[in-house]
Amino acid sequence: MDYLLQLAASPTAWIALATLVVMEIVLGIDNLIFISILTNKLPEQHRAKARRIGIGMALILRLGLLSTIAFIVQLTEPVIEILGQAFSWKDMILIAGGLFLLWKATTEIHHSMDPAPNDSKTATSGVTLGFAAAIGQILMLDLVFSIDSIITAVGMTEHLPIMIIAVVVSVLVMLLAAEPLARFINNNPTVVMLALGFLIMIGMTLIAEGFGAHVPKGYIYAAMAFSAAIEVLNMMARRARQKALGNEA
Repeated sequence: MDYLLQLAASPTAWIALATLVVMEIVLGIDNLIFISILTNKLPEQHRAKARRIGIGMALILRLGLLSTIAFIVQLTEPVIEILGQAFSWKDMILIAGGLFLLWKATTEIHHSMDPAPNDSKTATSGVTLGFAAAIGQILMLDLVFSIDSIITAVGMTEHLPIMIIAVVVSVLVMLLAAEPLARFINNNPTVVMLALGFLIMIGMTLIAEGFGAHVPKGYIYAAMAFSAAIEVLNMMARRARQKALGNEA
């Protein structure tokens, strides 16, 4: 209790908490974009449930990883060397997650460009399999993003209560933002393609970091923000044209 009181009275601790909360929220954006795109592929009645399960698993994984900080720190130690390049468990997990993101985003882009016809005979089984497959894929990426998130937290502060609060706050923000983000993506088809492009960029970043090439997150998120701003301008221009055509009619 004395430790918690001293921590609460420390300005440095509050600054660390605020900084870490912002970092965790930013890192959670990647996770949330993937969950939103994936759950929008499900029938409407299953989407909200899948999003809640996905974000809930993200919280459980993050808190579970926080309880094994000593193990998490060891994940950054090299365990194998290939052609002079050392790889830790963290590196291999990031590479696997990056490859999965590349595969998933590319598959979704291909499906958007050349959608397959629906088979009414298999619609019922497809819904069940689709829901289970979506949860499995969300769980896999939750693990990758959770490890990245917790390693970031461990590198920024040594105080476990600060890490726990930051993780819980960031996941709560994800939960609040999940429905509006998913609805926005679903209502704007061109945004889906942009978000899939983000996932490809994030996947390439994960692979690069797995091979030891540090990519400053600021560059990644600046590129994402710029692309999103251009897309907003495109949406405004489309709506202006539609409004003008409506007035002419």
